[in-house]
Order: sequence, then structure tokens, then C-alpha cells
Amino acid sequence: MPHAPHPERRNFYGRTHGKTLRASQKTYLAEDLGKLSLDGVTVQSNPGRRPLDLAALTGGRPLWLEVGFGGGEHLVHMAARYPDVFLIGCEPFVNGIAMLLGKIRAAGVTNLALHPGDVRDLFDVLPPETVSKAFLNYPDPWPKARHHRRRFVTPDYLGPLARSLKPGAEFRVATDIPDYVRQTLEEVPVAGFDLVEKAGPGFGQGAAWEDWLSTRYEQKALREGRDPHYLTFRRQG
Repeated sequence: MPHAPHPERRNFYGRTHGKTLRASQKTYLAEDLGKLSLDGVTVQSNPGRRPLDLAALTGGRPLWLEVGFGGGEHLVHMAARYPDVFLIGCEPFVNGIAMLLGKIRAAGVTNLALHPGDVRDLFDVLPPETVSKAFLNYPDPWPKARHHRRRFVTPDYLGPLARSLKPGAEFRVATDIPDYVRQTLEEVPVAGFDLVEKAGPGFGQGAAWEDWLSTRYEQKALREGRDPHYLTFRRQG
């Protein structure tokens, strides 16, 4: 298999640090992050950009991907509910990573790994057509029009995502931002996906997925009067 191309320098606009971490969270980062982080994702750890050895990582289990796992409750929920699946979670925000590590300790799940950084670096080394399901839950809305190009639902992200997904793989998007819904419905099909379902109060019909766990971001949206939207796409091919 040919090496993935060496990526050009990328701009990253999201936050990586927030409030001061609690002592317990600093312990999680010091003791657990290294054990759960994927090797060979960054240029520094993989100068040749060799594809990841997913067979060794997953043990042959189906691979699922969550982009921007926030506080990690959905990722841990899925790992616990589907022990025969292996999950990778990507998140550059240190506070969210620390929260996830605490949840992993509490739940005792072992069928997951983390990339604490830009998901585009992971896409560079994911072999094509290897991910069976992907999740994008309450992504950064980048509400200003001039920042819409920073959203995940743009070609810079959706093209690599589509290449990494198996034909027929499911891609789920949850958001409370109507304009993010608009852009998702415009951009995702162009990247090679079919729309399967639109659900949630914002569409006047349906509900979340049967195995959905409402996250703290969704609960905040509901408290502030914003409707959740749940979009399901399937990779063409």
C-alpha cells in the first residue's frame, strides 16, 4: 500500500485548552493518555506517513470513529454498548480529553483509542474504506458566515472522511444549529453520501437514534430552547 501523502502545514482554529484542570484530571492525562493515544498519527511519530496497522489495533473488529467527542460521554456509551466494536475518538481540546479519560476509568471500557489532535492527521494515515460508522455530535458551529469554511462539513474534512469509510457505512450528524443543518444537507451528499433520514423536533418528526445518548451539549441546547437535529447519511459505493 502506498504511503499517505505528507500533509502540508494546516491551520487549526479550535480551542485546545480551557479552564484549569482539576488534580484528578491532570492525573488521568499523566497516567492514561499515553496508553490510549494512537501511535503513528502525527508527522513527528510517523515521518513517512505509513498507514496505521488497523488489524493489530482493532483485532479484526469493526472500526467506528467519533470526530470531536466533547466530554466523551457518547464515545464511552458506545464502547460499553458495543464491546465487539473498536472505536477511535478524535478531540484536540485538552479539557474534553481529561473528562473522557475519567469516564473511561469509571466505565472500564477497553475497546477504544484516542487521537488528541486534528482529525485530518488521522485521516492521513487511515487506510481507505476501513471505517464502518462515523459520528459528528454537536460540532463547533462557527456561527459567523466568514467562518463557515472552518466547519467540519466542508470538502477539506468530508473528502478524507468519505475515503476512510467503507461503502455503505453510516455517518451520523447531530446539531442544534439550523444553519449547520443547512450546510450539512448541502455539502455531505456532494462528498459521496446519500441522505437516509432527517429526524428531531426541528423537522417535526422522528427522534434520535435508538442507541443515542444525549450529551451535555444537547442538554444545554434544550435548556436554551434550541431544537436537536439528527441526520443520517450512508456512504455511496
